[in-house]
Amino acid sequence: MIARSSRDQTGAKTPGQSPLFCSMAGAKRRCRSRALLREMFMRCALWVLALVVSIVAVVPSARPARGADNSSSITAEEVRKSIERGVQFLKKLQDPQKGTWPDQPNYGGGATPLCTLALLNCGCGPEDEAVRKALSYLRGVQPTTTYTCALQTMVFCAAEPKRDLILIRRNAKWLDEQQIKDGTHSGMWSYPKPGAPNGGDNSNSQFALLGLYEAERVGVPVNDKTWRLALNHWQKSQNPDGSWGYEPGFPGTGSMTSAGIASMIITSGALNPGDATVRGDTVSCCGAQQPNHPVEEALAWLDRNFSVYRNPPNSTLWLFYYLYGIERTGRMTARRFIGQHDWYREGAKMLIHEQLLTGSWPEVHGVEADPLLSTSFALLFLAKGRRPVVMAHLKHGPENDWNRHRGALFNLVSHVEQAWHRDLTYQVIDPQVATVEDLLETPVLFINGRDAPQFSDAEVERLRMYIDRGGFLFAEQCCGTGDFDQGFRRLMDRIFPESDLKLRPLPPDHPAWHADEKVDPSFFKEPLWGIDVGCRTSVIYSPQDLSCYWELARPGRERQYSAPVRAQIQAAEGVGTNVLAYATNREVKFKLEGVASPLAERADPVDRGKLHVATILHAGGCNAAPGALATLLRLAAEKLELRTADRPDEIRQVRLSDPALFQYHLAFMHGRAAFRLTPAERKELRVYLERGGMLFADAICSSPQFAEAFRKEMKLIFPEQEMARIPVNHPLFRPGFGGDDITTVSRRQPEGARDGQPLKAAVRKVEPYLEGIQLGDRYAVIFSPYDVSCALESHESLECEGYIRADAARIGLNVLLYSLQQ
Repeated sequence: MIARSSRDQTGAKTPGQSPLFCSMAGAKRRCRSRALLREMFMRCALWVLALVVSIVAVVPSARPARGADNSSSITAEEVRKSIERGVQFLKKLQDPQKGTWPDQPNYGGGATPLCTLALLNCGCGPEDEAVRKALSYLRGVQPTTTYTCALQTMVFCAAEPKRDLILIRRNAKWLDEQQIKDGTHSGMWSYPKPGAPNGGDNSNSQFALLGLYEAERVGVPVNDKTWRLALNHWQKSQNPDGSWGYEPGFPGTGSMTSAGIASMIITSGALNPGDATVRGDTVSCCGAQQPNHPVEEALAWLDRNFSVYRNPPNSTLWLFYYLYGIERTGRMTARRFIGQHDWYREGAKMLIHEQLLTGSWPEVHGVEADPLLSTSFALLFLAKGRRPVVMAHLKHGPENDWNRHRGALFNLVSHVEQAWHRDLTYQVIDPQVATVEDLLETPVLFINGRDAPQFSDAEVERLRMYIDRGGFLFAEQCCGTGDFDQGFRRLMDRIFPESDLKLRPLPPDHPAWHADEKVDPSFFKEPLWGIDVGCRTSVIYSPQDLSCYWELARPGRERQYSAPVRAQIQAAEGVGTNVLAYATNREVKFKLEGVASPLAERADPVDRGKLHVATILHAGGCNAAPGALATLLRLAAEKLELRTADRPDEIRQVRLSDPALFQYHLAFMHGRAAFRLTPAERKELRVYLERGGMLFADAICSSPQFAEAFRKEMKLIFPEQEMARIPVNHPLFRPGFGGDDITTVSRRQPEGARDGQPLKAAVRKVEPYLEGIQLGDRYAVIFSPYDVSCALESHESLECEGYIRADAARIGLNVLLYSLQQ
C-alpha cells in the first residue's frame, strides 16, 4: 500500500508526500485523488501478480499457517476424488510398454517403485494394468541404491509377498549388507555411490529400515545386530531439542524428525522384549515398562513446530516428503492429534486445496520439482492416512494403567488385517477431551487395565451416548491381579443403571466365539461377559488377560514358543478378531466417513412447532431398539430441515388404549417377540387409523415371531382387509413426496455359520419390501418385515437380516414424508 501524508491524532506528520504538492485546497484534493488512484493501481497490480504466481506455481509450503481455518470440514468424498485424480495422473505418465516412470538422474530407478507403491496404497491391486506392468518390470531389476531397494521391497510386500518372497529375501540381505557397521556413522545407510565416501544420512537410513520392517512383517527375519546398530544411531544422533536433522549434528527438520520417530519405533519394537515375556510354557504379563523418551521428545518438537504448509521449522524444501513422514508418525504412534493438530484433516485439506487440474501436486524447489515425486508422496499421505480405524484404545486413570501392553493393539490389528485382507489402523483416545462425535469415529473402544478404571461423570455420560448411537465397548482385565474386574462392573452400573442392562455370561454359541475364527470356550478359565443393548451385544468383557498374548504375537517376529503358548496366543487372537468382526460386521469406514451431524445433540428447548411421533408400548419387545425413532427424527431434522422432537425426553411411549395416541399423526411400532393386543387396544387402534392416523412398524432384526404376531393382529383389527405388499411403483418409493428414489435398496442377509468358516452376511441389491393396509386411497398401516430399527441405531449385526443403515434411513424418511401429506 502507498503511504500518504497525513497527521495522526497528535498532529505529527506521517511519512508520505511532500507538502509542496498539497499547499492549496484544490491541490490537496488532486493530491488525494492521485494518491488514491496510485493505491488502487498498486492493489490491482499486487492482486494480478498474486494471481499469476498462484497459477504458474502453487507453493503450499510458502503459505502461512491457517489457524482456525485448518479445522474446516473436509469430506471423505473430496479425499476419494483427489486420490482418484492423482492416480490417473500417475497412470498417464507411465511408459505403456516398459511399465516404468521417468526417473531423475542419480536416483537409480527410484521413481518407478515409488509410483507403484503409491498406486498400491490407493487401492490399485496387482491385477490393475499399471501395477501389473510395473511389477513385471521391477521383478527383473536388481536394485543398486538404498532408496530403490527399500521402495522395491515395500512394493513386493504390499502387492504379492508370497509370490515375491525370494526377491524380498534378496533385498533384505542387500540392505543388511549395505548398513555401515562401524565408525562414527555406524548404523546408518548411504546411497551408496561408487567411489564416494560412505558417510550415510538419515533419509537413506529411514528408508532402509522401512524396507526391512515390511520384509520382517511378511516373514523375512532381520538380524538383531542390524536393528541394534540402527537403534544406537538414532538414539545418539537426536538433537537436544528432540529433533533430528539430515545428518548427525544438523539442525532438526520436520521430515527428519518424523523419520527419527518411525525409526525409533521400528528398531525398539524389534529389539525390546515388550511388556509380556515367555519362559518355557510360562507367560509373564505386565512386565516393567521402559518409557520411550526420544519418541516423546520428538513428538513435543513436532507439536511446537507443526505445519502442513512448510517442512518445519520453516523450510520450503521437501514438503510432500515431510507429509509422508507425518502420516507415518501419526499411524505408528496411534495418534489422531499431534499436540492440538488433527494431522490428517489438516494435511488432507491443504493437499486437496493445492491439487492442480492435472491431478498432480507441484513443488518449485529441489527434487520435488518433479511432479511424479510430489504426487506420489501426496497420495501416500492421503491414502495411508485415511485407513479405517477399526478400534481405539481408551485412556483412563490411574496414571498409565490403561496401557499395560503397549504393543498389543498394533499386533491384533495387524492380525485382523491379514484375516480381512485390508489395511486397518487403530488410535488412542482421551475421553477427557473427546466429544461423542470423536468417539463415534471408531466402531470399537477398548478398555483394559489392572486397577479399577477411573472415569468422570461427564465421561460416563459420553460413553453411554456413544453406545446408544451404535458404539461398542470391548474390555479386559489384564495382569491377572488388581481390582479392574470390580471397578469395571461398577463402571457398567454407572453407564447402564437400568435393571435389565447388566453383564451376563455369553453362551457358547455367541459370535464372539466363532464370528471369524472358531475358538473353544472351554479353553478359557473364565467366560466372556456381555451386555445386550438394542439389537445386539454392545459390551463384551473378558476377565482373562487377552492383550498379554496379543503383544507376544508380533508380526514376523514370533519366537518359537512352546505348543501350549502358541495355542494361547491363537485363542486370544481369535477372540479379539471375532469381537471386532461381530462389532463391525467387517464393514469399516475410511477416515472422514464418520458420523453424520444429526447425531450431535441439538439444543432446541422450544416445543411449539416440533414434529412429534409416538412410539407404541406393547409386550413384544418394544424396547429392543430404543434409539431407532430418535435417530430417524434426527435425520429428518437434518435432511428435511424439520424441527423434530428427537431428544429421548421428548419421545413419548404411548399405549394403544391411551387417549393421548390421538394427539399424534404418526405412531411407530416395532418389536422382536410375539405379542397379543387386548380387545380394547385393537378397537382404539382401528379408530385412530380411521380418523387419519398412521402406523409405521417393523420387525426388529427381521424377527419372524414379531412379524407373525403383527400380521395376526392386523387381521383381527381389519378382518375385511388383507395386509399386502405395497407395489414398488407406488409414489411412496419415489421422490414425489420430497424423499428419495428407493426403488432399489441394499439388504443384508445372514448366510449362517458353517463348520470352521467365518460368520458371513451377504448384502444384496433388492426392491424394498413393505406391506400395508389401505383405508380409502391412503396406506394407514405400513409394515416392514425386514429390519429397519437396528440399522437406524447402527446396531445391525452379522446375524441380523435387514436393510443397511443408509437405506433404512431413506425408507424411514420416505414413510415420514408420506405420512405428513395424507
